[in-house]
Amino acid sequence: QVQLVESGGGLVQAGGSLRLSCAASGRTFGINAMDWFRQAPGKEREFVARIRWTGSSIYYADYADSVKGRFTISGDRAKNTVYLQMNSLNSEDTAVYYCHQGQNWGQGTQVTVSS
Repeated sequence: QVQLVESGGGLVQAGGSLRLSCAASGRTFGINAMDWFRQAPGKEREFVARIRWTGSSIYYADYADSVKGRFTISGDRAKNTVYLQMNSLNSEDTAVYYCHQGQNWGQGTQVTVSS
């Protein structure tokens, strides 16, 4: 089993930035993709971004349309850690952000954007 621990959430003003981190531990051998999802109050959990490694340091990134151009996912495969740099945040980005890998989910980290 893989354990995922997110960090970096908080309160930020609209237009500001935050950087989330997700560290994976446990049975991490063979991990080649990790995702970020988010869930806003009263809404379903939705996909945000995915990183897929094709080598030790080469990866592809995919994004939800709502965050393209504002969010950047990156990762350190050797450390089994992924990051989500979030810029130009707005109130619609307010949500609990979850790290996901295979069938594993982190506990989530709250991001609140004040207008």
